Amino acid sequence: MNRVLFVVAVVVTCFAMVCGLMLRHTRGELRRLEQNVESLMGDVEHYKTRAEKSAASVAILELKIEEFKRMQSRDAEQIRSLGIRLRRTESFAKSVTATTSSLSIALRDSIAGRDTVKIFDTTQGGTTLSGRVASDSLSISIKQRDTLYQVVHRVPRKFLFLRFGTKAIHQDVWTSNPLSEVVYTEYIELSKREKTKRQRGRRREK
Repeated sequence: MNRVLFVVAVVVTCFAMVCGLMLRHTRGELRRLEQNVESLMGDVEHYKTRAEKSAASVAILELKIEEFKRMQSRDAEQIRSLGIRLRRTESFAKSVTATTSSLSIALRDSIAGRDTVKIFDTTQGGTTLSGRVASDSLSISIKQRDTLYQVVHRVPRKFLFLRFGTKAIHQDVWTSNPLSEVVYTEYIELSKREKTKRQRGRRREK
């Protein structure tokens, strides 16, 4: 009888443990889906740093590996083309910037054979521009330098003046070139628990 009670107790304990694990997993999945909805409904925030550099902030969207393969098939293919398996990938980041500049260039005369051409070269705001202007043609060389900086940080929940827990995970990206603007950013983190964190944002067209 005691042996039967012992077996029943073990079975009940194991069943309770399994139910607890399933409940924990379900709660985590619901939390993930809730954060995904908030992330998809939210807008990307564009702002200027204290140094007047373009920056963008977006919330992370969490995806499982299979979801990542389906929704980010091109990026997954890019990773595979490097000979890297997705399960061994720690993170994937992609950002796009656009640079708009107005340059004032002084032309000077130069002799090329029998023809006189105008040549120019200037460097302004990280952009180097050089070339020459002939009577019927224009040759130009443009070189732009920029550095993208990235920080991933926790955004706490707020209640009155209190801050606690974690409401969302954000990535902020900003540029070193004052003429550049961050128009798209994406950050994907692949965890060892077969889960992908994906964060993306696109600037709205005006």
